Amino acid sequence: MAKSYLVLDDGTVYEGESFGYETEAFGEVVFTTEECGYQKSLTDPSYKGNIVVMTFPLIGNYLIHDEWFQSDKVQASAVICKEYCTSPSTMYPGKTFDQFLKDHKIPGITGVDTRDITLRIRDNGVMMGAVTQDEKAIPEIVKKLKKMPRPDESNLVAEVSRKSVKEFDEGKEDTVALLDFGETEATVRALRMRFNVVAFPYDTDADTIINYKLNGKNIKGVHLSNGPGNPAHPAITEKVIPNVRKLAEKLPVFGIGLGCQLIALAFGGKTYKMKFGHHGANEPVLYENRTYITWQNHNYAVDEKSLEGTGLVADQFNVNDKSVEGVRHTKLPVFAAQYQPETTAETWETSILFDKFAKAVKEGRL
Repeated sequence: MAKSYLVLDDGTVYEGESFGYETEAFGEVVFTTEECGYQKSLTDPSYKGNIVVMTFPLIGNYLIHDEWFQSDKVQASAVICKEYCTSPSTMYPGKTFDQFLKDHKIPGITGVDTRDITLRIRDNGVMMGAVTQDEKAIPEIVKKLKKMPRPDESNLVAEVSRKSVKEFDEGKEDTVALLDFGETEATVRALRMRFNVVAFPYDTDADTIINYKLNGKNIKGVHLSNGPGNPAHPAITEKVIPNVRKLAEKLPVFGIGLGCQLIALAFGGKTYKMKFGHHGANEPVLYENRTYITWQNHNYAVDEKSLEGTGLVADQFNVNDKSVEGVRHTKLPVFAAQYQPETTAETWETSILFDKFAKAVKEGRL
């Protein structure tokens, strides 16, 4: 393997070996604590603009299977791991992790001290980074990193959202809208198990959704998907927040991830950027006197104090750092979770939130 380097904006350089696609890549460096499911994470649009550091020491010990994709491509900019497995189990059909990255033109680095990178991010917060195979280019890359804007200064949602309406007629009694800020396939499946679904681009106006009919059936609820970037980005504030507020006053609304933050902003709350975010499949959340282990991927959170007087209350909290993990409205059938409760192997317990949404759609109340 050829040498490859992770360069951070503070001038720190980690030397390792290259795998995947050999190219230069830039992004905000974050760490994820999951032991498996890295294919799900890397294809999650919420990772748009991120260089992902895997804290679990061995990556690639099973093959990549087509059914595990959460979008049509790898969304992360690059992957960093301690050890890349060159002889994976053939228990599942598919490609090696190396070939998976090559196919999507994503660089990887193996053989670096991911513990040190994780501690650096934990202590100093997320920072900009770059992956390069050219050692001589490192000084110029450091200069570039210090000047370049963070990914979330762009409207990342516009880059990952669908461009046209798509209908999923499942022959169900109720039809809901999915407002796509960076939806995952797991979310779409969870909704289709319970409803007919009409998926809309992120900036679709509220009246279009309210008046839409699928085979003569009106939209009876709205799901706000997860997604990347700053929920208070000017483009989102201008185009999306007013629509979310109008939808919430007309229909039951359930948000996850970015959708949770948008609900808070729509009712007058505030959000903030976390020091290093929550990334992984083992984040503990306290909800209704029970702790759930959840799958998360977000850099922003809702400011609990800002919810006073908005009609929203925080009703779920992260056990580790006490940050808000869910909100609900005290009068309207509107609620949200910061984590992703899709019906997958690692998050099946929290799929009860989709059942809660189904009940709200049916009854018009929480």
